[in-house]
Amino acid sequence: MYKLVVVGGKSRGQEFVLKTGDNTLGRDSSCDIHFQVEGVSKKHLTMTVTDDVVYLQDMGSANGTFLNGKIIKRATVKGGDKIGLPNAILQLVHVQEKKVVIKKKVGNLREREESIDDILSGGALPESLVGKVFWLFKYKFMPALHGINQEYEWKVLLAIFTAAFALITITLTIFPVLQDSKEVLVTEIANRGAHYAEEIGRMNAAALEQKNLERIDTTFLDSEEGVVSYELFDLDGRIVRPISRLNEYTNDPFSVQTREWFSVNKNSKVKKQLLENSQIGIGKIILAYNTRTGTPEPVGIIAIRFAPRTLAVEATKSSKLYFESLITSFLVAILYFGVVYYLTLKPIEEIRYQTEEALRGKRRNIESKLLFEELNPVRNAINTGLQRIRELQRDESAIDPNDIESDDAYVTTLVEFMIGAQGPVIVLNSNKNLIKLNNQAEDICGIRLSMAEGMNILDITKERGFAATLIELCDNSANNSGTSQQGHYELQGKQYGIFVTSLMGKDGFAKGFYITFVQDA
Repeated sequence: MYKLVVVGGKSRGQEFVLKTGDNTLGRDSSCDIHFQVEGVSKKHLTMTVTDDVVYLQDMGSANGTFLNGKIIKRATVKGGDKIGLPNAILQLVHVQEKKVVIKKKVGNLREREESIDDILSGGALPESLVGKVFWLFKYKFMPALHGINQEYEWKVLLAIFTAAFALITITLTIFPVLQDSKEVLVTEIANRGAHYAEEIGRMNAAALEQKNLERIDTTFLDSEEGVVSYELFDLDGRIVRPISRLNEYTNDPFSVQTREWFSVNKNSKVKKQLLENSQIGIGKIILAYNTRTGTPEPVGIIAIRFAPRTLAVEATKSSKLYFESLITSFLVAILYFGVVYYLTLKPIEEIRYQTEEALRGKRRNIESKLLFEELNPVRNAINTGLQRIRELQRDESAIDPNDIESDDAYVTTLVEFMIGAQGPVIVLNSNKNLIKLNNQAEDICGIRLSMAEGMNILDITKERGFAATLIELCDNSANNSGTSQQGHYELQGKQYGIFVTSLMGKDGFAKGFYITFVQDA
């Protein structure tokens, strides 16, 4: 069972028991917890209580919700956490009922298993568009990768995806730039070839006017750099130049394509095409001036094959640049892989080593200074398991009452420790009954030893929140083999740090509690 205790503000001391399920808090009377405090929204927050965890979610409040000093939208809350609201501080207190909790967990084992299956499957599809995208990615796309992960190690998949990312990134960024450069070069070379065709028309204007293709002079093409071959043929495909193939019919694939292309695209004058072996094909129709109609008309076609050295050099440079970029990206990807791999591996190894130490009894809990929010549930689950192991190892039902030590000697020792104490000190016995407190503690706590000696701390404090804080710190110290526990509480208008240390008996139970108070600076 969980409850909220107001430990700061005008409503200090109030308690609200949380039911299983959703608990809304706000100034609205329809809220489960009607909290009439200035600054709190009508519906400020909701707390969802399950069997072993409490979820806190801000409901869009105007002034926000703080958990242990940090503003949050949603978070998991555990016993002892403090929730900051405008003009109030609430503390979550876990009231332990061991036997009831154990029976409840056993009875609901089947339901818990079903709920785990629902969680892993993602549940219902969210209504919002963004939520749907994330839901489909996480629960529809990622299961395929999880299936691959069952066949290959996680580090292998990470290496594959990192390399694929580098390859795709370079291909999508560098490759289009190289292609654009190549297209610009091809266009310039094509314009050069078209210029050659126009030059033939200008040099042989007289022959073209008479439509006498046999008189056309194309000898200058034989010495032009980059010209592999050329064919000048009439509209029927009969070759006119070069002279060595006079009156043959063209069978060159590019020449045939050029002739067919011009027969379909009669209004086009130049055909440019990238051929095999880094060659460029230029096709241009030869026009002759018709003196009868006064308009130019086609009389032949010239097809030129270019293999310019600049294109080959550009292709070599482009390939070299692409592979250099790819190698550089792979080197960066290797560094990235190492950073991500070891950054992920470090907290996992830390959990493993700390768990082994906890099982050997060298530490109480699993904790880390490394920020890895996704591993917090794992740490919490391990800490819960370690705590349950300790509880099972010292099960009260398995101990003979005659074997339980008396706490008298331990309490007497704690009272002796009070002599010469410089600050407020309280000593409680194993039942959390008041044994001793000095004058300074009487002044700040408002408790008189003469009237409260031997009474339980719950019965002698006016503020229920103060009593709940002390009890929680005492329980935490007892459950951690006497380790000192620290908390904070406002007393007499001043903030104090509270330190609780329990003295453990030979039977493994706390025999007394030594409580000191230090005023915050």
